[in-house]
Amino acid sequence: MTTTPQTQYIEGIISTTNKGLGFVSLGEDSPRENDIRIETGFLNTALPKDRVKVLLHPVLPNTQQTGEVVEILERAKMTLVGTLEQDGQATYLVPQDNRIYVDIFIPASKVPPESNGKKALVRITHWTDPKKNPEGEIIEVIGPVGDNETEIRAIVLDKGLQMELPEDIEREAHSIKKGSPTLLAEEVKKRRDFRGVTTFTIDPADAKDFDDALSIQEHENGDIEIGIHIADVSAYVKPHMALDEEARARATSIYLVDRVIPMFPEILSNDLCSLNQGEDKLTFSAVFTFPAESFSDPKKPARPIKEWFGRTVIHSDKRFTYEEAQEILDKKEGLFHHELLVLNTIAKKLEKQNREAGAISFAHDEVKFVLDANKKPIGVYRKKTIDTNKLVEEYMLLANKKVAEFVAKKVETDDTEGLFVYRVHDEPDPERLGTLATFLGRIGYKLPVQNGRIASQAINKLLAQVKGKPEESMIQTATIRTMAKAVYSTNNIGHYGLAFEFYAHFTSPIRRYPDVMVHRILAHYLADEKVSRKELEEYRSLSTHSSEMEKLAADAERASIKYKQAEYMSERVGQEFEGTISGVAEFGIFVEENETKCEGIIRLSSLGNDYYIFEKENYRIIGKNTRKHYTLGDKVRVRVKLVDLEKKSIDYEFVETKK
Repeated sequence: MTTTPQTQYIEGIISTTNKGLGFVSLGEDSPRENDIRIETGFLNTALPKDRVKVLLHPVLPNTQQTGEVVEILERAKMTLVGTLEQDGQATYLVPQDNRIYVDIFIPASKVPPESNGKKALVRITHWTDPKKNPEGEIIEVIGPVGDNETEIRAIVLDKGLQMELPEDIEREAHSIKKGSPTLLAEEVKKRRDFRGVTTFTIDPADAKDFDDALSIQEHENGDIEIGIHIADVSAYVKPHMALDEEARARATSIYLVDRVIPMFPEILSNDLCSLNQGEDKLTFSAVFTFPAESFSDPKKPARPIKEWFGRTVIHSDKRFTYEEAQEILDKKEGLFHHELLVLNTIAKKLEKQNREAGAISFAHDEVKFVLDANKKPIGVYRKKTIDTNKLVEEYMLLANKKVAEFVAKKVETDDTEGLFVYRVHDEPDPERLGTLATFLGRIGYKLPVQNGRIASQAINKLLAQVKGKPEESMIQTATIRTMAKAVYSTNNIGHYGLAFEFYAHFTSPIRRYPDVMVHRILAHYLADEKVSRKELEEYRSLSTHSSEMEKLAADAERASIKYKQAEYMSERVGQEFEGTISGVAEFGIFVEENETKCEGIIRLSSLGNDYYIFEKENYRIIGKNTRKHYTLGDKVRVRVKLVDLEKKSIDYEFVETKK
């Protein structure tokens, strides 16, 4: 937020509701009650995420500060997705984003035939009078409402994201592939060769791109050398070529329920750069040597005694799924059993060491769908985390951490202000932390907050203390909501959640552009090259852009999950399920079904004649007369009341509440 000297005006980012209410944020972590409230009629054409100038109204005692938008400083976006509806001779786009409070008028001359009732992407072309509807033009008629391809495409386009890669990008990728044998032959001569070392990948069963592999070999003295090998995308994709510019713009691959929208063309992501079984591949590697006792002595820690970073060539001997590798560990026999056992033993020690240092681990199960031939969900399940998931995760964390530490030491003497792209995670917001501590104190738990700060070890201790108890879900959810978001930055502040002083993303360049940046910067420092100030400014800007695109991609991924969950529950209206209260708000209670994680809402208006009060500080809703309360984490039984596929929403109703 910025203010004028007279403090009569503020500038900020606005959010809106479908009722035409607005809230101008005073900062990303500022509590909603501190936002400037813009009443209906005072938005002056502002739309969600616009940067606006607001005239502050006089403050009345015990009321929220209000104001009115006097100027749109910067539009966040001018394209919207919705359903085309005719009203007499007029056609309007009814936006699918429930934060948009106005329909878009489309001139009759610009409406294609037989488009009524279909979803479309529309650009607002003119809107200066807030008393009139904005005028727009149709960019694309997406398709019929309810069709899977239509709905998924609508989700992506509404986030301002793109699905298809341009033809010239595909052509450039095919050209690179065509010339790759020559490049490979040249590069093999320059690189450390791991093709004779046992190497394999461990990935999900449905994975198509493999950007990391593990190698392991034991030296004559018993020391264990473990290589973390990452696809060397930067060997093929050079700065500012068309492929690179497109990847910069996208910044990340998007993982939807039924597909992946890759950052790079599939001929690169699934073929040339992917560490496929039985193929020689160019990689960028972090190699660590552990003493023999890291494996042989349960009481000894696992700490690398030697590290090496550089460009390599590998040959993957086997493509394991997580489940295949786990089965070999469980049965204690099978291909590469000993190698998997050594890797798993050391990984468990690494995990324990990280946890003791303060790395926070929240329980998390991934939601997966069983889809039929038409991509309709016929089953929903939670994918459990197994040891092999954690095995891979620990080595990726190790590589990311050590690469960041290596560069941080290098930049101490660099006069370009220590250029690097870090993955940073700030400490929890003091105000939110204070609210959590007060709440926990009321239910018998002490959170040692001092001067608005808390050690991550204390949060781990709390989570361990509540594990298995009825209030575990409630406390874990409340604690997660105090956490800041991790972002990319050239300014290192450390990673609070992982308890790392230095951390970067190095291990997934096929699907994240920041990892490509890290590879390029690391190559500079390994070659003792200075990084130019021009690159510094470029990477600063790209770090911010990558964080923004990461959020948009995550929003699209969540929206695709919510759509499939709503589609699944639409066939189960009237059925009863066990659930957990996952959130409370002024207008309702959110309940997450225990098995499928399908979240829906129970509206306060459906709870009977009592007047219910939202107690934010206690994470609960309480009846004014009956004193009946519904608290975050409560176990409840619900019935599916209504499903709205257009809004991707599920309405539940209580059957009974288990206290």
